[in-house]
Amino acid sequence: MAVSTLKTQQKLSRIIPSISQSLYFSSSQCKTRPSPASQLPPNPKRIPFTATNHGVTRQDPYHWMKNTKDPDFVNYLKQENCYAQSFMANTITLQTKLLSDMKTRMPASISTPPELWGNDWLYYQYVPQGKEYPLLCRKLNTEVNGGAANLFNYLRGGEFGNGREEEQVLLDWNQLAQHHGRGICFYAFFVVMDKLVGYSRSNEFRLGLSLRYVHVGTCRVSPDHNFLAYTLDTTGSEQFVLHIKDLKNGCRIPTTQVHGVVSLAWAQDAHTLFYTLSDENQRPYRVMCTKVGSDTVDDVVAFTESDSSFCVDITRTKDGKFITVFVIDTTNPLGGLQRIRERVSGVQYFLEHHYGMFYILTNAPISGAHKECTEGGGYYLARCPAEDIFSADWQNVILPTEDISLLDMDIFEGHLVLSLNKKGFPMLCSIKLPINLNAEHKLEIDNLNPWFFPVPSHTCSLTPGSNHDFMSSVYRVVLASPVMPDLVVDYNMSKKTFSIVHQEEIQGSSGSFDSSSQASEYKPLDSQIGQDKKDQKVELQKWKDLSEIYCCERKEIVSHDGVLVPMTILYSRKSWKKGQSSGLLLGYGAYGEALDKSWCTDRLSLLDRGWVFAFADVRGGGGVNSCWHKSGRGFHKQNSVADFVSCGKYLVTEGFVHRDRVGAIGYSAGGLVVGAAINAYPNLFRAAVLKVPFLDICNTLLDPSLPLTILDYEEFGNPEMQSEFESILSYSPYDNIRTAACYPSVLVTASFHDSRVGVWEAAKWVAKVRDITCGDCSRSVILKTNMDGGHFGEGGRFSHCEETAYDYAFLIKVMEQQ
Repeated sequence: MAVSTLKTQQKLSRIIPSISQSLYFSSSQCKTRPSPASQLPPNPKRIPFTATNHGVTRQDPYHWMKNTKDPDFVNYLKQENCYAQSFMANTITLQTKLLSDMKTRMPASISTPPELWGNDWLYYQYVPQGKEYPLLCRKLNTEVNGGAANLFNYLRGGEFGNGREEEQVLLDWNQLAQHHGRGICFYAFFVVMDKLVGYSRSNEFRLGLSLRYVHVGTCRVSPDHNFLAYTLDTTGSEQFVLHIKDLKNGCRIPTTQVHGVVSLAWAQDAHTLFYTLSDENQRPYRVMCTKVGSDTVDDVVAFTESDSSFCVDITRTKDGKFITVFVIDTTNPLGGLQRIRERVSGVQYFLEHHYGMFYILTNAPISGAHKECTEGGGYYLARCPAEDIFSADWQNVILPTEDISLLDMDIFEGHLVLSLNKKGFPMLCSIKLPINLNAEHKLEIDNLNPWFFPVPSHTCSLTPGSNHDFMSSVYRVVLASPVMPDLVVDYNMSKKTFSIVHQEEIQGSSGSFDSSSQASEYKPLDSQIGQDKKDQKVELQKWKDLSEIYCCERKEIVSHDGVLVPMTILYSRKSWKKGQSSGLLLGYGAYGEALDKSWCTDRLSLLDRGWVFAFADVRGGGGVNSCWHKSGRGFHKQNSVADFVSCGKYLVTEGFVHRDRVGAIGYSAGGLVVGAAINAYPNLFRAAVLKVPFLDICNTLLDPSLPLTILDYEEFGNPEMQSEFESILSYSPYDNIRTAACYPSVLVTASFHDSRVGVWEAAKWVAKVRDITCGDCSRSVILKTNMDGGHFGEGGRFSHCEETAYDYAFLIKVMEQQ
């Protein structure tokens, strides 16, 4: 082991507290291992390579794998796939059983509740019976009242009106899959992605899941409902191609193919379309403008971002009057751009427009404000007249408090909607517009007579629907919880009432779960503020709640520095056995993204076997407070790892999980956290699943020619700077693999065409683990590479189940064998 690696491990061990060896496996003895594969693992070639940075010399004999065109590398990946197949050969029956159970729980068809846009059209998506992928459709709204309900009844097998209404299919993923090979699984309604705040390795949470390989990235319907603009990737490289479809005749408009398109926004005339282009490093850097039906051959360049550390995004304000990149007047789209403020690194502005007034959600520093605004980078709401956007005298409307953080906003003709976080709990409230402020206001939410949306007490996430109709007084939200199938709720902000539109159905039964289980009544959120429950004016309604069958507990774990880290723990009340169960710890901790804790029927396959799922909201992620992201990035990244280890330790010491049965899962940047935790304490974990993991961070960030590298400097640091290099090197999973240590069983997945995390990162990590750690233990480390897909892998609703069944079968094999 290189001296530099020893030093970085010693530095990390000072950050993460010592864990009693009596609780876990001894690092000097092999753990009990499952039956190995019938063949020996591949032995890739080693080519001497030395890298020296800031006086630190590192040996990297697998550096050659970075050349994905090397036939030896392709052959090595195929050998690893064969080895993984051999290792998993004795789980085929188990995989089949798991897959069958998962499919049984699926409804025959899946649909989203229709949403009215304007007075004419109801838009919706549904997956037809027997199909893998969705259709984006619309119907004319034949009834002002009841039309949406009738349509949804029709989609669920009932009759729609008198049967004369014609359904118009705008986009059929199944046809795209058939034409190009396979397709995307994209169930989120098509206009949910209006506020893409960045472009990084974290965007798997924004852009959906894709297959081998057709990936629909972004869809936008024109303001007059006559055109559909969408982007399509057929290679996995995420070089999306722009397509425009004429919805009057159903034909695609022939245009010059434009590659590298990221975001789209229509101007008010419904013929002018703005789009952003990415450069060779996948950085959206240029705003283009095209005119549908124009004879002009070349599109017009509206804006170019020359600073490689910044990217460009565009979106329309809710009322359609402006497009924000700087500010573009949609009634005069080629009239030039207006800069909002001088750019400052780390400062963001999100604009909405309301009758001549801009409302701005920003984290720009405020002189004289309290620490939530000045130190934590917290967001607050300001406003100014549209004609005074350049003025320095913006009026502050709402500031965060010690308990409440502002996360997002939406705006309607009569209401402002705020997405909030109170001590780790998500909340939504509406405030009547216009807002009349005077000097006596304390700039706090309570003073603006808010209506806090009632939600179930165990809700973990509140995801806004499309809500694209500016004139509407109804706000649609998807409520999610580990013990509650996703619930679609419409909140009437004028009447202060709500109605349940739809809840995800679960077919069949699994273990203790029965689809006829008793529904639970509405219970208000305990942490609501400024709310007189007598004045809520809500009609009590019922929904499916499985909290009597599956227990969901929220704990606060003390990390290495005394900070309390939220962890959500899920288990079956019937099958879980204290101190004896296997458990999975999930973590992400990057880009300010909150960990997804929504309902997932696939989990029942493990929950009903007595397994525990634990979701660790480690620092670097989001959803806790305004400082949570900042305290887990850059020089503070090791906090993410320390938080994860502390959560794993808690599961054992409190008896949630057996000391020999702690597993971990990390996706993409979350794989970095899990990989670093394994290096620090390989004896804590029995198994891990690393999905397209970011493992070779130091070498990747040292190569600015790779996609997203420069943009990631803000998140992880720039290793060209010595202090930041040393910080990154101290936790880099690839650079800190322990010589001769007993590592847990690990399933590593990768995709050959992944442009966000190079396929070589997973390959190098597996090869090095096999090379320098315990030879017996490392035989249970397997690499499975999708040779055709990109970062998002492949899978429709059935294919995704196959992948999950494979992952679960691996975990059961390596965790449950004595």
